[in-house]
Amino acid sequence: MIILYQFPISHFCEKARWALDYKGQEYKVKNLMPGAHIKAIKKLAEKSSVPVIEHDRKVVQGSAEIINYLDGLSSDKPLTPVEPGARSAALEWEKYLDREIGVSIRCYCYHYLLTRPDQVIPMLAHRGPWYGKWVLRLGFGKLSKIMRKHMRINDETAADSLRRIQAALTRINERAGSDGYLVGDYFTRADLTAAALLTPFLQPETFDIPWPQDPPPTLAQTVKELKPQLQWAQRIYDRYR
Repeated sequence: MIILYQFPISHFCEKARWALDYKGQEYKVKNLMPGAHIKAIKKLAEKSSVPVIEHDRKVVQGSAEIINYLDGLSSDKPLTPVEPGARSAALEWEKYLDREIGVSIRCYCYHYLLTRPDQVIPMLAHRGPWYGKWVLRLGFGKLSKIMRKHMRINDETAADSLRRIQAALTRINERAGSDGYLVGDYFTRADLTAAALLTPFLQPETFDIPWPQDPPPTLAQTVKELKPQLQWAQRIYDRYR
């Protein structure tokens, strides 16, 4: 049985969950609490980041590496193209999207959500240990400072992150159009990566997170303005998730 160590809120973990589900793999989820997760993950892997899977005494860390492992585990419903050119293109897209959307959307969203502990704490603690909300409330000031420092979250980086997200969405839509794909004419890890990492903006019902009903105004306005550019990602999510 595969064990997935994760944060439910994480869009990189959503990418790993999607890959596991798409490949039809049975797995058990271990939801961790931000901050406290470091000790648990460092027992398994070199870095403290999630997602991490454990399977048959093997440990795989990182969403891209997890997809590699799953495609090696089963040839059914491959996410990585076999043809060398398409394979290279899919991996390049994934690397670009991890950086330009994955990291950027995390920075941008947390920049505003961390100003609203009443909203972000239920999201961070969702489906974690029963005491998670209490611990996070007590230590939120410290956790917020650590997250901002570790992820380089501030006014300047948030503004730069939004520019990167907008540029990436333009590139995605120019390449895929309204009903195409990022590589070739079929669904690959590139498409999965794009849609999964955009879930904080898409906020699909299947992404089981208690989204705030009254999010920070600037964040809400950004999501509203970008909605026309998110239609392709929404189609991919609806069709393949």
